[in-house]
Amino acid sequence: MDNNELISEAIKVRPHSHSPYSKFAVGAALLTKSGRVFTGCNVENISFRLTMCAEQGAVAAAIAQGERDFTAIAVVADSKKPIVPCGGCRQLLAEFNPEIKVIMSTLDGAQEIVLLSQLLPRPAQGILESK
Repeated sequence: MDNNELISEAIKVRPHSHSPYSKFAVGAALLTKSGRVFTGCNVENISFRLTMCAEQGAVAAAIAQGERDFTAIAVVADSKKPIVPCGGCRQLLAEFNPEIKVIMSTLDGAQEIVLLSQLLPRPAQGILESK
């Protein structure tokens, strides 16, 4: 699957966002090594701490289906510039692949593509990796 196809999947799920507070809908599409795509959209809550990012939704959907080997994620919003995953989402993605390709796009087609390691150069490491 190429970058534009992955972006298209993120665009398709974006309208399902529950974003009544910010009015800022985000869609994400996560590609696995096996070629499967899992999508997610942001789900806001009046208690903002309980809000779930689109990237988190896509990761949760993939994990629920037994997939853990992620190769790329596309994140799309209606913004002037491509949006960047938040710090929490960066850390979540790094848990599975610190070198995942991150494709950020606007609805107008502006794109930026980086490796997660460029956005999060020193992710927190689990206790299994501490020695």
